[in-house]
Amino acid sequence: MQRQHDRGASKNRNHFTEHKNRSRISSERTVGRHEVWSWKAASKESLCLMWQKVRVQLMLSMSFLTAVFWYCRRLYSFLAQLLKRWSNYLQRQLIRNLSVLPEVDLLGYSAREWKGETKQAKQMREAYEDLFRSCHIKYLRQVRRDNYSVIRAVLFQIFSQGIPFPSWMKERDILKLPEKLLYSQGCNWIQQYSFGPERYTGPNAFGKLRKCMEALKTNWAEISATRDHEERGSMCNTLFSDESKEYKLYEAIKFIMLYEVVEAYEQIKSRGKPVHNLFSLLFDRDSSSDPLSFMMNHLNSIGDSICLDQVELSLLGYLFEVKIRVYRLHRFNTEEFQVKYPAEYRREWNEIALLTEDDHYYHIPLFRT
Repeated sequence: MQRQHDRGASKNRNHFTEHKNRSRISSERTVGRHEVWSWKAASKESLCLMWQKVRVQLMLSMSFLTAVFWYCRRLYSFLAQLLKRWSNYLQRQLIRNLSVLPEVDLLGYSAREWKGETKQAKQMREAYEDLFRSCHIKYLRQVRRDNYSVIRAVLFQIFSQGIPFPSWMKERDILKLPEKLLYSQGCNWIQQYSFGPERYTGPNAFGKLRKCMEALKTNWAEISATRDHEERGSMCNTLFSDESKEYKLYEAIKFIMLYEVVEAYEQIKSRGKPVHNLFSLLFDRDSSSDPLSFMMNHLNSIGDSICLDQVELSLLGYLFEVKIRVYRLHRFNTEEFQVKYPAEYRREWNEIALLTEDDHYYHIPLFRT
């Protein structure tokens, strides 16, 4: 009995101990789960707080970037408009100053300039249509309508085509021509030379003529040495939009014409080598029977009140060794519709073309095939 009693008591103690251990383990597990939950909750809360801060920073950054982008866009738009307006202004100023305007459609120009049903208007439109169909002239460059018109049209084409100096200019220094004419040939009367609208400069004529010759030589050499057609055209547009510079070129050309007339006159007097027939035509006129009368009655007024006539246009072509083909629209359907100046020329000379409606103002025709 006693032994059974001891066995029951031991069994009860073991059962109690096991129950106690189980309770302790369960309590420890509960505490552990609570600690894990607390750690997860703290971590989650920390992450939420951190995300809120980051989100605020991101929102501020995005707002800032949006404002910067909007500002840059507005600034870009403003600068683009400003640049466009400035470019248009410069273009208008350049076109306004250009003495040779950009090309325009030939028939469009004819329709604008010769409206109406008068006999003259119909004849001009018909002449332009003939140029378009038969001569392959599709475009036109208008030249400023003043008394330098024909010299400007000829010189612009010489420069834009890159035509080099004529052979005689390669052999002689044109800068010395005023000095030679004044001192070597005793032409003191060149002090009466006038520069277009500026008349009778007196002793200053020699110095001004030399500057004009320097301008012609420098610009001609620089432009003719430029091989790229577009670059050469840009240089011509710049030069022929500067009134003071281009007038120096025209006065230099006028003086070269005078110099050649003096040379031819001296050769005729001394019965030296034969001169071109155009000089006989020039000296046969009562108004230009000698170099002085040629200067006083013709050259001095060119650029002021008159322009070159046909004899002087032949002289211009002869000096520059170019064949000048002129389409004279007011002579349409006659033998004088197309004329070449000078009438006698060498085959190797370059050719340039002019277009005139009245033998006074000239434009530049452009060919397209």
